[in-house]
Amino acid sequence: MPQMKLSAARRCIIMDIDISADSTPMHEAAHRGRVLALKQLIDNGDPVNIVTVDNATPLHDACIHGNPHCVRLLLQAGAQIDVRNIHGSTALCHACAVGSVACVMLLLEYGAKINPTLTALTATPLHEACNKGNSELVRLLIGRGAQLETYDIHTGSPLHTACAKGHTECAFELLNAGADVTASNFHTTALHHAARSGSADLIELLMEFGGDLYASDTKNKRPLDYTAPNSPARLTLAQYLNAPLSLQQLCRIRVRRTLGTRALEVLPQLGLCRLILDYLCYK
Repeated sequence: MPQMKLSAARRCIIMDIDISADSTPMHEAAHRGRVLALKQLIDNGDPVNIVTVDNATPLHDACIHGNPHCVRLLLQAGAQIDVRNIHGSTALCHACAVGSVACVMLLLEYGAKINPTLTALTATPLHEACNKGNSELVRLLIGRGAQLETYDIHTGSPLHTACAKGHTECAFELLNAGADVTASNFHTTALHHAARSGSADLIELLMEFGGDLYASDTKNKRPLDYTAPNSPARLTLAQYLNAPLSLQQLCRIRVRRTLGTRALEVLPQLGLCRLILDYLCYK
């Protein structure tokens, strides 16, 4: 048997772990986006579900490099869609990690699981999209039923991931879909993460959705304690500490919390005037 070439180290996006793995011609073609070479291999009968020592399939490689034409070829040839690599990541996780909307659409079209079971070394596709900061992808996944309150053991919920990375638009998509702004992971809230990121815009967004200024983490620190002196983030938090939310804002938060993830579906059915409806829907 000819000796296989060694591929470049693959990277698990959120976990930042490098693993060297044996590669096959099928993997290399998918990795490099060589559509004609991949088609020839498939036509010659090469197995599309062959795995490397880290249990990565050619479909994994095509997705981690955002090659939708290769993804389509592999799926049409019968590639198994929800195979997990050694870290527990599926092809959909990889596609979301690199922010490839085209690859994600193809995988969902062929029935990829949007909420795969978490492992100790992986996150959900929605976590990966939030980590990447792709709000279009986050909106797509939410629309297809991605769970908002799934927690990984490292950062927490997808909202925690978005805030830890300072991705305000992703956080808005999650919050407006009903993500719990006060939920904590080992007592760390999204607002703690936003304070660490130093994003005043993100802090303001979380406060508009009812973030808790007084939540303490395991170090007994509030969000304010993670901001730099005289920074925009600290000044924004101080503003909310010194000027409580208006009754109008409090009513909006209460309505949205009561309706939860059903809010955007239920509110348009209540016969409210457009001004009030837009306000409740954060438009």
